[in-house]
Amino acid sequence: MGTFVALLRSINVGGRNRVPMADLGDLVRSLGFGNVETYLQSGNVVFTGSGAPAGVGRALEEGIRTRFGLEVPVVVRSKPQLARVVKGNPYAGLGADPTTVHVTFLARAPDPAHREELVRLGAESGPGGAYGDDRMTPVGVDIYLYCPGGYGETKLTNAFVERRSGAVATTRNWRTVTALAGMVGIEAPGI
Repeated sequence: MGTFVALLRSINVGGRNRVPMADLGDLVRSLGFGNVETYLQSGNVVFTGSGAPAGVGRALEEGIRTRFGLEVPVVVRSKPQLARVVKGNPYAGLGADPTTVHVTFLARAPDPAHREELVRLGAESGPGGAYGDDRMTPVGVDIYLYCPGGYGETKLTNAFVERRSGAVATTRNWRTVTALAGMVGIEAPGI
């Protein structure tokens, strides 16, 4: 038995792909998972069960397609994977507002060419860089963002990262990441 965090992409945003969190929780339970809790209205679910994160994500995608008639990508992290995300934050210690630090979770590791592109773009980011003061740091299968002007103003959007990584992605701010970590018993440092 493992503990998982599922991050659904583009639900309950802008009036499209509406899925009530209670219904989503019921769906996750119906797939045989336990201890199901949802967080916020944007598709964050914590639960226990067996399987590998990628397979769990595929099961949730199929369940959403069958029950709600929606094509919704789902990125899943195990508790140990989420612990690495929390501990690996390159922007820890900035003293920044936690809503200005984000993690873009990729559904799979980028191939070598895409990885090189992400590293190059990360090197071009930061004060005076190609994206204003916004910074991007790829670490493993995730990408950390620091957007001091707010995520709504950055060029380093989820769509930007998906194009450059060649992988499905979904982004959460640090406040959400640490709340999800707390739900699975991971102590998360502040920014």
